[in-house]
Amino acid sequence: MTQFCEENEIPVWTCGKLIVAHDDAGIHRLNALEERGTQNQVEDLRMVSDDEMAEIEPHVSARKALYVPGTGIVDYRNVTAIYADRVRSAGGEIKFNTELKGSKTTADATVLQTTSGDYEVTNVINCAGLHSDVVAETMGVDTDLRIIPFRGEYYKLRKESEYLVKGLIYPVPDPAFPFLGVHLTQTMKGWVEAGPNAVLATKREGYRKRDFSLGDFLRTITYPGFWKMGIRVWKTGVWEINRSLRKGVFLDSLQTLVPELTEKDLAGTGSGVRAQAVGRAGNLIDDFRIDESPGAIHVLNAPSPGATSSLEIGEYIADLATKNFSLNSAPQVAVS
Repeated sequence: MTQFCEENEIPVWTCGKLIVAHDDAGIHRLNALEERGTQNQVEDLRMVSDDEMAEIEPHVSARKALYVPGTGIVDYRNVTAIYADRVRSAGGEIKFNTELKGSKTTADATVLQTTSGDYEVTNVINCAGLHSDVVAETMGVDTDLRIIPFRGEYYKLRKESEYLVKGLIYPVPDPAFPFLGVHLTQTMKGWVEAGPNAVLATKREGYRKRDFSLGDFLRTITYPGFWKMGIRVWKTGVWEINRSLRKGVFLDSLQTLVPELTEKDLAGTGSGVRAQAVGRAGNLIDDFRIDESPGAIHVLNAPSPGATSSLEIGEYIADLATKNFSLNSAPQVAVS
């Protein structure tokens, strides 16, 4: 991705990432993370001393830290703009603000019924994110999972407080739960983000607390996997709701990373929605899930680092398409 950005004159900032642990359990997970990273040949990955940690992130407090100096950030709006240019230059069309209402599959083609009209196509690649399971089901595919939307809310540090964060500061992840926990992130947009949490959304595109869709909500609560998941992680869910409603609790989590932060350092807010795939057994699917059906490929789960890996994912899907669609050669452009 860095090479792609450099070739297309997209600004990239290699700012590095510090992953920190505060207790014995966290240190154990951090050691395992270092081992996996070393096996996967992550460049210059290393545990750092207290002195080096203080040099990398002077305001961090931790018992142990793992440093990933090659971690970088980019404004992905610039990346997707180049993707779009590549599609158009290859003769493709992009239809914005177009909702899929349904589909009909015959022996020779699939008719996609949309708010922009009907499209008769030979093959389909479904990369619909929050709606990927619904799109697959309209095409007769039993996905054996459901997309449950989780809203991630974050704060922005006020300008006068941005000096507290030099790069990316992350807590060591808990493999029992796919969400990373709140972290501090420099961005290419001109501010530092603090968060996000992870709260169940009552609408697939529920970016605000008040956003609600009866259809989306019923689809969530009538899914057996949702309740099985809830039984296992209800304590975490209650904690996340508490952190969403109380700024002080959110701040407490951030202070485990940077103790100097105060409530006045947290300024503007924002949010995103994660398309969390959940299996019928209530398992949170934290790996890539790409299914095939006659004449179609369905990208049902592409979790972080999906954006960073999008070129590799696109190449993988192109290879699947060559085989599944009986193409003579791989497509020249593949975009999710």
